[in-house]
Amino acid sequence: MTDMQVNMIDDKTKGGVKQRRTICYIVLGIFSFLCLFWFYVLFINTTRSHSELSTGFTPLPSTHLFDNMHNLFHSTQPVLRGLLNSVTISGLNCLVCVYFSAMTAYAIHAYDFKLKNALFTMILAIMMIPTQVTALGFIQLITKMKLMDNPVPLIVPAIASPIVFFYLKQYMESNLPMELLEAARIDGAGEIRIYNGIVLPLMVPAMAVQAIFSFVGSWNNYFTPALVLSTETKKTLPILIAALRSADFLKFDMGQVYAMITFSIFPVIVVYLFLSKYIVGGMAAGAVKG
Repeated sequence: MTDMQVNMIDDKTKGGVKQRRTICYIVLGIFSFLCLFWFYVLFINTTRSHSELSTGFTPLPSTHLFDNMHNLFHSTQPVLRGLLNSVTISGLNCLVCVYFSAMTAYAIHAYDFKLKNALFTMILAIMMIPTQVTALGFIQLITKMKLMDNPVPLIVPAIASPIVFFYLKQYMESNLPMELLEAARIDGAGEIRIYNGIVLPLMVPAMAVQAIFSFVGSWNNYFTPALVLSTETKKTLPILIAALRSADFLKFDMGQVYAMITFSIFPVIVVYLFLSKYIVGGMAAGAVKG
């Protein structure tokens, strides 16, 4: 090959890479627009009154944002109390879920014992059982335990999360070498110290990803809290939003509903922004076994 031919091949290769990169940017730009557009629609609708919303969509904001917020916080719904309930339940749910799921994954990954494979298979099989199927038995159980209308049943069951366990187990397969654990044991470290001092720091990216998913899942959960909670001051934001939407004709205010939805997504956005830097690395490492 002559130098001219080599240069032509290099130019074609560079041109092809540039072309593919441009296409990727265009596709990602379109998907980003489609994802963010609905947040824009939500914000626009939050600034409009009930009568304006009934006329259809408009791309320009209105002037009723503070009116809707004022009506929301002066409504019969305990909005701030609902926010506190949602933050408390979702935060504790997230911590319990991630910590104990990582502990279970560590036990399956680091120890050899009888029925280890059977236990792993059983945990994965539980992933196939929908929450709705077990709802009746769950309600009967917490009724016998006198935990109805109590947030505890919304937090403690998060200890057993097969999906989070499976993801963290896959992450450990790629990023937690057994040699490191053996070295720590030779140095005299106990199992609790190894888990809290060595395993958890290595698991931060994966645990941050699952913390986001667990927090958002618990935050948006309507089904279980609606079955368990009955006192107004103990209800979470999804239940209060549903109560606003089901109000009678004379009290129904769509602007107030949109204000409530906007108000309810801010904590989720804060959690996402705080932990989002771990998402790409954590998901990539957890999905590919090294």
